[in-house]
Amino acid sequence: MPSAQLPRAVFAMDPVHLPLLFPAQLLARLRRTADIDPGFVVRDLRDLTDPAATSALADAEVLITGWGCPRLDAEALTAVPGLRTVLHAAGSVRPLVGDALWSQGVTVSSAVTANAVPVAEYTLAMILLAGKDAFAHRERFRITRTHPGPAETAATGNLGRRVGLIGASRVGRRLLELLRPYDFEVLLYDPYVDAAEAAALGARPLPLEDLLRHSDIVSLHAPDIPETRHMLDRERLALIRDGGMLINTSRGGLVDHTALTEELVSGRLHAILDVTEPEPLPADSPLYRLPNVFLTPHIAGSLGNELERLGLVVVEEMERVAAGRPLAHQVRHTDLARVA
Repeated sequence: MPSAQLPRAVFAMDPVHLPLLFPAQLLARLRRTADIDPGFVVRDLRDLTDPAATSALADAEVLITGWGCPRLDAEALTAVPGLRTVLHAAGSVRPLVGDALWSQGVTVSSAVTANAVPVAEYTLAMILLAGKDAFAHRERFRITRTHPGPAETAATGNLGRRVGLIGASRVGRRLLELLRPYDFEVLLYDPYVDAAEAAALGARPLPLEDLLRHSDIVSLHAPDIPETRHMLDRERLALIRDGGMLINTSRGGLVDHTALTEELVSGRLHAILDVTEPEPLPADSPLYRLPNVFLTPHIAGSLGNELERLGLVVVEEMERVAAGRPLAHQVRHTDLARVA
């Protein structure tokens, strides 16, 4: 197809991510279906002092966005009068898309499904390690330099371990698939999933409070929306059994971190936290040094070569745009009430 007939697209993101999102072969595939300059990236749609940016955005029909893209509010959209599609090479579009974009009828796609893959893989690994009590054994071994005896391993193991998932999100559903080969009893809380669907997903549905009471390991996969703000508050954290493990790879705001810190400092609970509130935690937070806390710096999502999955989603969506076909990963305004 001659380039004059291809949809005009512009990258709008931090350019540092481009080489990993779109390695050479994938970029070549993108350029076969989009009129796009890979050497030109817009980071601020409000800065129109650059004539090249003004010209490129004035003709753009598609914005390929990612981390570092400014919010697409009414002011920013004045620079892209012909915009009809946003292809987001990252996860949530909530911080990106303003009301003005929806009112203009622009279609939006997100690579959030691809980004769910490494988050679910990370969570599976942590569940398996938590069931083996690997983190506590590592701390003991560091001090004692001796192998544990039967009394120290009596509660160790993944056979029949109860794993409670909060949220059948994209990550939650991918994790449910990954958990199938293991001998876990999987519990699920999601107000939008009925008993039949939960059974099909391989889980037993329970009210949130019951799930917290009966789980050995609780893993958070709910969206960060006003209704879920501090959903694990002091009272609900207290329902988790003594010695229970909380895993959070979703958002820090789902947990009351003051209450969680108190539980962790007391030693009653254990936690694996890839996200916190705030993020990162203050330098003097006790969570950095507690032996019952395993902190990672928001690494569960796509990093390194995993970013190529996100780029592939965008390329495939761009091919659909060029062919006049519906988007496969469209996000609608109404979706934001229940997704991240």
